[in-house]
Amino acid sequence: MSKLLRIGSEHVGCKGKLAGGAVAALVTVYGVSKIYSHMITRSTRNEKQSHRNISGRRDATQDQTSEESGKSKAVSPGVNREFFLQLKKLIKLLIPGLWTKEFAILTLHTAALVSRTFLSIYVAKLDGRIVKSIVQRDVHQFLWQLSHWIFIAVPATFVNSLIRYLECQLALVLRSRLVEYAYKLYFENQTFYRVSNLDGRLTNADQCLTDDITMFTQALAHLHSHLSKPLLDVTLMSITLWRLARSRGASSRIPTVVAMVVIVITFKLLRSLSPRFGKLVAEEANRKGYLRYIHSRVIANAEEIAFYGGHKVELNLIRRSYKALSEQMNLIYWKRLWYIMLEQFLMKYVWSSSGMVMVAFPIMTTRARKSDGSLVDEDADGGVSDRTQYFTTSRNLLINAADAIERMISSYKEVTELAGYTSRVSEMLDVFVEVSHGKYERNVVISAQRHKGAQNKIEGPLEIRGKVIDTESSIIIEDMPIITPNGDVVVPSLSFKFHAGKHLLITGPNGCGKSSLFRIFSGLWPVYKGKLHKPPPSQMFYIPQRPYMSIGSLRDQVIYPDSLEDVRNKNLTDQDLEHILGIVHLQQIVHREGGWDAVQDWKDVLSGGEKQRMGMARLFYHKPQFALLDECTSAVSIDAESRIYQAAKDAGITLLTITHRPSLWKFHTHLLQFDGEGGWRLEELDTATRLSFNEEKQRLETQLAGIPKMQHRLRELCSILGEDSVLLRRNEEFAESSD
Repeated sequence: MSKLLRIGSEHVGCKGKLAGGAVAALVTVYGVSKIYSHMITRSTRNEKQSHRNISGRRDATQDQTSEESGKSKAVSPGVNREFFLQLKKLIKLLIPGLWTKEFAILTLHTAALVSRTFLSIYVAKLDGRIVKSIVQRDVHQFLWQLSHWIFIAVPATFVNSLIRYLECQLALVLRSRLVEYAYKLYFENQTFYRVSNLDGRLTNADQCLTDDITMFTQALAHLHSHLSKPLLDVTLMSITLWRLARSRGASSRIPTVVAMVVIVITFKLLRSLSPRFGKLVAEEANRKGYLRYIHSRVIANAEEIAFYGGHKVELNLIRRSYKALSEQMNLIYWKRLWYIMLEQFLMKYVWSSSGMVMVAFPIMTTRARKSDGSLVDEDADGGVSDRTQYFTTSRNLLINAADAIERMISSYKEVTELAGYTSRVSEMLDVFVEVSHGKYERNVVISAQRHKGAQNKIEGPLEIRGKVIDTESSIIIEDMPIITPNGDVVVPSLSFKFHAGKHLLITGPNGCGKSSLFRIFSGLWPVYKGKLHKPPPSQMFYIPQRPYMSIGSLRDQVIYPDSLEDVRNKNLTDQDLEHILGIVHLQQIVHREGGWDAVQDWKDVLSGGEKQRMGMARLFYHKPQFALLDECTSAVSIDAESRIYQAAKDAGITLLTITHRPSLWKFHTHLLQFDGEGGWRLEELDTATRLSFNEEKQRLETQLAGIPKMQHRLRELCSILGEDSVLLRRNEEFAESSD
């Protein structure tokens, strides 16, 4: 090194230029580090302010959650032990064994990366030989080496394209494997319902199942290219450079020390000043999911919003959500701006100058010898061509090695982003597994308004202590409460026995627990206490007030959720299905809509009454032992409704009905009545007596409804005549005495 500096200082003014350049470089590095630190502090404040803004907006549109839940979610993803444990677990899911498609593509991808490294070394040496032939003015040798260059270009370009292709294929097969596993969990044990209604950890499961899985697998496949190949490049090219220096009799210690010092300083600076990209990316994905959730709410409730004229409110919500997302994205772009600036300054210019020193040192400080022992300087051209070949080859190898090290160091940013996606995907899968096994964590709403009909509220986590036992033909409830997922106790204790063949009418005010009881029967809500003996889900069929219309043909609407293969296994034909539609007075839609194979958007094609009758058609198709009917014929005429209920009784189906129509009372034998205050009673239903009471109630309501109008007219007459009314004075005196 001293000799190199001495040679450089022999030129006039070189000492001053070297000193000035060194001082300028130090000042530049110091200034960049100070400016970057200031930018980090400023962007961190912006991040906190943006986080407070989005938190405030979400509080305005969502219920306020408990403080404990907020603290538990404050942990941000990062490159730590938790990240490596999550990644290890996910890799076992992605590549379950050696004899899998995923491992085969990974092996091919790795082989392509290795071959590309050897091609890079060969091209670097070939470039040196071409430059040597140019300096020597050897036309024959130049053409020969140039033919090698053209020949090697074919496999080199193919390998480059193959690497990109295999990276995309690797990301795709990893995504397919993870999607299949996630979908299996999502649709197992009604997890798709429980994760959004009984558990509060995943606010946007659709975002996790689509975008998060895609970004995670793409980042993982891309990171494999940015880590495995650079490691191999650095190793093989360092060995090649060491052999090249040794062949010229030069020492590689000083260039190695220079390289290590520059790399360590660069890594330390970038590591200490790197923003927390994992946390930033995770928050960006969260805000994307929230924006999608707002859009899906508008689509799902478009008719109601249009009726109310609430488009301005929804537009403001979408604008605020998008603004929060754009602020987060701008924050990421802002931090990347200064980070990439510092990264490029260190890895391009500082490393280039260091590389020049590393290449020039062996050339300027040693006298190379050939294999026969003669000096290179004794050649006819004074060793210029040989030194040029060495310089070109070493420079190309150093550029490739520096590029590999740059990718390794810059990949830390990609690792932190991968940590964000890994955290979200791992959390999603953990929630799916826990929810599938009945373990829920819900943010209990802190509000002054309780669930309508709730008598008290359970504070803290809800514990599932009840038991569900399958029976054949009866429903037995022993000391079972009706509790909402928010912890509101609607009915403290419910106990009764009900056998098949009887028919139960369930009544009560809104919010008293009628539909909640059906959710417990269907297995959607857990039994938190007591015992529930009931038939298996295959023998209980629930029909809501708004039946779900699936995507598919007209036949699919009748047999839902069965498939065409299930219909064949039951030995049913289209004529049988048409007979079922005749029971509910829908046989005309087969010809109206173009046959059984017609595919339409059935939720828009069918009217409200037709959709409810289609739901009842599914009841006659499946023929369960118990039917849970929740206001399922409220849009059907009374005559058609009566015929449908009578047909269900004739088919041997036990009815459990929630309805407000007195016309359906005659089809039931027992009455379960909730009072809305936690009380209930079960008794035999005397339809005639109950109908007479109902008629008397309606007459009294009609008569009493006219009294306020007559009193108002009497006051107007007294005002016109300027007289008092004895009746009004007595009523006022009675009201004062009552107070």
